[in-house]
Order: sequence, then C-alpha cells, then structure tokens
Amino acid sequence: MRYNGSMKRVTLYTDGACSGNPGAGGWGCVLLYGEHRLELSGGEAETTNNRMELMAVIMGLERLKYPCAVDVYSDSAYTVRAFEEGWLREWERSGWKKADKKPVLNADLWQKLAALARTHSLTFHKVKGHADDELNNRCDALARGAIPKGSEDPDPAP
Repeated sequence: MRYNGSMKRVTLYTDGACSGNPGAGGWGCVLLYGEHRLELSGGEAETTNNRMELMAVIMGLERLKYPCAVDVYSDSAYTVRAFEEGWLREWERSGWKKADKKPVLNADLWQKLAALARTHSLTFHKVKGHADDELNNRCDALARGAIPKGSEDPDPAP
C-alpha cells in the first residue's frame, strides 16, 4: 500500500536470533508511536535465524489496528533486500519460485508479510546489527531472551 498522508506513522524495530541454525530461536520487536512504546517477543524450539527475522516483522505489523505508514528497521539483509530489490514482488508473480525455479524458502512467512504489506505502507531501513543502535540492540536482547530454554545445544560431555 502507498502512504496516503492520513495514515499514522509508526516505527518498528525488529530482530531475530537462533541458538544453532537451525535450532531454537527467538524474535523481538519494538513498536513506537508518539510517546507509546510496545515490546514484543516470542520463540520456537526448532527454526532458523531467517524465520525469526521475518516473524519479528510480521508480529509487529500484526499488532497494528489500522493501516499505518511503518518505518521498519532491521539488521537482516535478507528481509530488507526482499523489499528494496523487489524480490518479494517477483516471488509472488512467479508462484513463490526463485529465478532458478526452486521454491522460495520461508514462503509461508513471506506470504503473510506480503499480505501485511498490502495493508500498510512499509519503508525498510537496514541497520548494522550488534552496533550502537539502541533499539536494534533492545530487539536483539528480546529475541535472545525469547529463545526457548532447554532447547539450546547441550554442554559437551566431559
């Protein structure tokens, strides 16, 4: 959807994390609107880092009650480039196949994200991960904290 001027402008910071890839993972996001701030997180026992990156965006956008203009900040090149370089559009047109005719990985999540992109006006911003961006670091902490306990790799035998 295109920004129409009457939409509320929201900021969404996102991050995903994995203990092993694949392995147990978590996602975290921070939604900002005016003086309001909402932090969300969740995790899965068996997943990948890319799935958690996508889940962070999806879960943040799903919390919005109305169509909004959303500035999405992510350290995931996979997520940002899919929008900036038109991959998502091409995948939809090709029936969720990549240029090499192989199925798009994580198509279920990309389809959810594509539907949300038709509801909201999204602008993606790539941030450097594990740097000095306070909100990206907060999302990283939320994601890591949401990794299911007991799912991490066990300690090696003595």
